[in-house]
Amino acid sequence: MICLSLEPWNEVWRRNQHMATELLRLRPNMRLLFAEAPIDVLWSIRQGHLPKRSDLHPIGETGRLWAMAPRKWLPRRIRPGVDESLFRQVLSAGKELGFAKPLLWINDCTYAPLIERTGWPCVYDVTDDWLLASGDDRWLERQRTNDSLALRDAGEVVVCSPALAESRGRDRPVHLVPNGVDVDFLRTPMARPSDLPDGRIVLYQGTLSAGRLDIDLCASLARRLAGRASLVFVGPNSLSKVAESTVLDAGAIILGSRPYSQMPAYLQHADVLVVPHQITPFTESLDPIKAREFLAVGRPVVSTPVAGFRDLDRPVVVADAKEYVDAVEGVLDEEPMAPGPGPLTGEPTTWATQAVAFLAAFDAAAGGGSAPQRPPAQP
Repeated sequence: MICLSLEPWNEVWRRNQHMATELLRLRPNMRLLFAEAPIDVLWSIRQGHLPKRSDLHPIGETGRLWAMAPRKWLPRRIRPGVDESLFRQVLSAGKELGFAKPLLWINDCTYAPLIERTGWPCVYDVTDDWLLASGDDRWLERQRTNDSLALRDAGEVVVCSPALAESRGRDRPVHLVPNGVDVDFLRTPMARPSDLPDGRIVLYQGTLSAGRLDIDLCASLARRLAGRASLVFVGPNSLSKVAESTVLDAGAIILGSRPYSQMPAYLQHADVLVVPHQITPFTESLDPIKAREFLAVGRPVVSTPVAGFRDLDRPVVVADAKEYVDAVEGVLDEEPMAPGPGPLTGEPTTWATQAVAFLAAFDAAAGGGSAPQRPPAQP
């Protein structure tokens, strides 16, 4: 299998890494090439650093998982053949591994032309509705074209949210496979991270993006909490300098990315977990992994009424932007919860379970047999 990912394989785990790990567990004979998001060479140089490693290399010790990142040398407006170069680099890596007729797992629709070109079986895995995101006209037009190609040519289409099932399922069948969660991992008690400030913690965990976060609301929350609690952001920082300054000047703390292996520690030592997200067509298309992770860790949560959170009960409190800061303070007024995992609500669906449904789509695309009915025992 070749996964053509929108994300890198790094210490910040997302859906693709969880699914890839579980697929390899479900199928002991599977081999997987993880093609990361392309490295923009010119952009890296302009930022004052050399491009990161991109060559083909093994991941872990299974001998069945490799990663590489194709290099994008020049902007598309300067070099029209950029995508062709990306295709060649990925196909070359697959050839080096001896992949003769792999399954294509397309998460980045840039690679949609490969479906018809190679004739290989394909699953188009839609995890975000980028057609609803902000971007320049050329970028949006390219997204529309490639999304249409993938929907037309892929053997099977997987989506992670009801909104995506509606939009992508209008003209063809789709498989709705929501995200999962590693409950046992998140509930394993961990010590308080040394980089958390002293005192009470109001914590946001996830990618810092102006397309998701309500920046003005974050700043208002940080100012109101001054002297009472610290508003801390943990996750990859994709904010503009202006947006970042707005949050920092209000008194918030941005720690940046932390490895997934350490994430339970930050969640378990938060007095309140917050989701101050905008409500937009784009955020409505999402199936936030953090909703499941926050429930699994059992700490108090305050969220704006966004998809994935607005229909949840305690420990989640849902409040609109006007009432949001008061709602966070209201939770802080309650009896503090001792550090560590809180009560577990319901029976969260695990990544292992979701991977079984995900694998069924690949079996259908390949014309193979049905997927196993349950995951094997954990090693």
